[in-house]
Amino acid sequence: MIDQSKDTSLRAMALEERQTALENAAMAEREIINGLLPKDLAEQGGAILEIRAGTGGDEASLFSADLLRMYERHAQLRGWKFSTMTLVDEGDRVKEAVVDVAGRGVFGALMFESGVHRVQRVPATEGQGRIHTSTVTVAVLPHATDVHIDVKESDLRIDVFRASGKGGQHVNTTDSAVRITHLPTGIAVENQQERSQLRNKEKAMQILRARLYDMERQKVDRERRASRNRLIGTGDRSEKCRTYNFAQNRVTDHRINLSLYDLEGVMNGASLQHIIDQLRIQHDLDELADIA
Repeated sequence: MIDQSKDTSLRAMALEERQTALENAAMAEREIINGLLPKDLAEQGGAILEIRAGTGGDEASLFSADLLRMYERHAQLRGWKFSTMTLVDEGDRVKEAVVDVAGRGVFGALMFESGVHRVQRVPATEGQGRIHTSTVTVAVLPHATDVHIDVKESDLRIDVFRASGKGGQHVNTTDSAVRITHLPTGIAVENQQERSQLRNKEKAMQILRARLYDMERQKVDRERRASRNRLIGTGDRSEKCRTYNFAQNRVTDHRINLSLYDLEGVMNGASLQHIIDQLRIQHDLDELADIA
């Protein structure tokens, strides 16, 4: 008579060994791909995260605040330092946020978050239960602290003005806010988060250097991909990034056609890691194709 319990146990062991073998094979493949790809030192450092409410009015500002919390929770899980540089908010709404995220490998992970994030849900103010669609734009810039960015003083226009606020003691009575404009590119950065004009200038320069550095990186990347794009066609993936559908408990990343039915897990920062991992795999495969 066949011992069914023993047969079941053997089958379970075989399935477990098969799964372990598949995971080891995938890990070995990743190591081979990583060894073939050129190293980008910027990916090993920190990043500046910019979040701005797009179309959708108050709902866009509410979702902007949701994304800010999502990234802060993800940073906590990864052991990164999350420091607000600029915050334009009204109660529980965030119109704009600029955050410094410090830690090893921050930019390499968050670089895929750049793009338009779309939310589909019923706003709290919607009385008829209709689903509204709103957007938030996210930009992730690499730290430029370890890279020499030649910014000439003569190329800068620095304006100081009185910081705006919500009133009362939070309104600065001195010209502490700073706006720096890089004349050759037209890039303008302002900061009024600190009470000190000097600190606001330092933070504005940090953001400006990051944007200039990112502009150079994108220029090199476009040149490197130009010949391949002519052959396979163009299409900027960042134009259509990700959709968060609350009614369906679904998060879809359109760049890799990945859908997760775990909205809460993504918004609390934990399941975001799975999306980042899949985007990294596709990115590395694309990079490998570029140098093949």
